[in-house]
Amino acid sequence: MVQTERHPFEPFLPDNALVLFLGSFPPQPKRWSMDFYYPNWINDFWRICGKVFFSEKDHFEKKGEKRFDKEKIISFCREKGFAMYDTASEIRRLQDNASDKFLEVVTPTDIPALLEKIPKCKAIVTTGQKATDTLVAAYGCEEPPMGGKVPVLIAGKTFDLWRMPSTSRAYPLSLDKKAEKYSVIFAELGMI
Repeated sequence: MVQTERHPFEPFLPDNALVLFLGSFPPQPKRWSMDFYYPNWINDFWRICGKVFFSEKDHFEKKGEKRFDKEKIISFCREKGFAMYDTASEIRRLQDNASDKFLEVVTPTDIPALLEKIPKCKAIVTTGQKATDTLVAAYGCEEPPMGGKVPVLIAGKTFDLWRMPSTSRAYPLSLDKKAEKYSVIFAELGMI
């Protein structure tokens, strides 16, 4: 039987968080370039943020290394009000890779418990199809269109649920197009 994995990171929930980013689950540690969210060197989440906020996709990279600068990223997230976690807190990997297609959600995340700790939060952003499917199934809302939003009621409060393109390079959309879609959320929340 395939072993289960517990989430390796604590939820990142700064007091000023306006937006909660939810992926599916981190890749195996052998794929990390840092021990924080979106750690895979070939994942474009931090390049999208670099492009949108600083007009330079490599803003969060450690120069000359294939690693992201965790301290710079955490400081940025605290300043902007980004909260981070995933829609699964325990999974089984059905294949030895980072693909969501081969993730079985064993224990979905208690999203109301996260939101209770970030009372200023206005929006939830899913960064891939598996994360979107997990949230839609849990809260019975309609699935947002790609790059769009729908209202979702969680624990008596309505949030904007945004469905964004996956930040994985496997998702067939250019970095520029992904950055364009993500910038809509940041503009709406007054972050840019």
